[in-house]
Amino acid sequence: MFQLQENSVRKTLGNTNLEVSRLILGTMQMGWTATDVESMEILDSYVNHGGNFIDTANMYGGNQSIESFEHNKAHVGVTEDIIGRWSKTRKIREKLIISTKVRARMWEGPDGEGLNRKHIEKAVNDSLKRLRTDYVDILYAHWPDPESIKEEWLEVFQELIKSGKVRFAGSSNFCGFAEFGDELTPLLDLNKQNPDKYAQIMLEQPRFNLLNRNEYEDRLQKIAIENNLGIVTYSSLASGFLAKTKAEINQLTGPRVKFIKQYLNEKGFALLDVLEKIAKEKNVPIASVSIAWILAQPGVTSAIIGPDQIEQLLEASYAPNIELTQTEIAELNAKSWQNSDPEFVN
Repeated sequence: MFQLQENSVRKTLGNTNLEVSRLILGTMQMGWTATDVESMEILDSYVNHGGNFIDTANMYGGNQSIESFEHNKAHVGVTEDIIGRWSKTRKIREKLIISTKVRARMWEGPDGEGLNRKHIEKAVNDSLKRLRTDYVDILYAHWPDPESIKEEWLEVFQELIKSGKVRFAGSSNFCGFAEFGDELTPLLDLNKQNPDKYAQIMLEQPRFNLLNRNEYEDRLQKIAIENNLGIVTYSSLASGFLAKTKAEINQLTGPRVKFIKQYLNEKGFALLDVLEKIAKEKNVPIASVSIAWILAQPGVTSAIIGPDQIEQLLEASYAPNIELTQTEIAELNAKSWQNSDPEFVN
């Protein structure tokens, strides 16, 4: 019934000069719930249908439902390696915008994790080797490090930009996530005080969807609009819950299923009813309606999806071309949630 759509809609990413797809390919599943072969088929389909923005992190590759370096250390970096082998053999690096992240533990020892100089410098060089590239377009600080000195790591990011290894700096989970509060504004202020020494944070990556609005809307949205930050959202489909009908939810399997248990109640199903109604009226998949709502929110540049299969990429592919009416947005807002428990974090 549905066919994979062209992902040709572009939007300027904040203060950068990058024109990016509004639908970004997330890769956390690659090497975990999607094999190498499946991952490369998804990458091919995404790019062949117009997508240009691939989001990854150096820690991806292991079982992301278990927060344990000891359990996953044999797999860290696997996702970057898959992307690197794929982009090199396809010879399309210059056509791609690739972002990766630094902060997680990647090796043993005191500098094996964190936002300190030694860790960042080694971790970025390791990422470049795995990605088979001389540079990444965007380097994110993956989440705050209470033991780090923000002046130190912003300076290191700036050095990496000046060296050509990184084009732009970003942050993820730095405003509104869990107990972190607003860790973003001090970073922006440092750059304004000394733009030559400290990197300018050009974009923030928050968790944002119809079941978790506050982490973006409470403070970050205003900061983003005032500073023209690019906003790239993750957890766009709430581990798949926002892509299914009530009847289909019970058929979901895999390690992510445990994350949707919090939504399996009257309030969660009421939201699915509205999504299904709008999807039927527009003759599009439910997943695309969920993502279209995100893309319609002020300040949002793009949304990340992490498909395990081509079919899931297809279901999301209609989103950039869907125009929700104000009535439809109001209906979804009325059934949406302000807060939900974080996924993949204990």
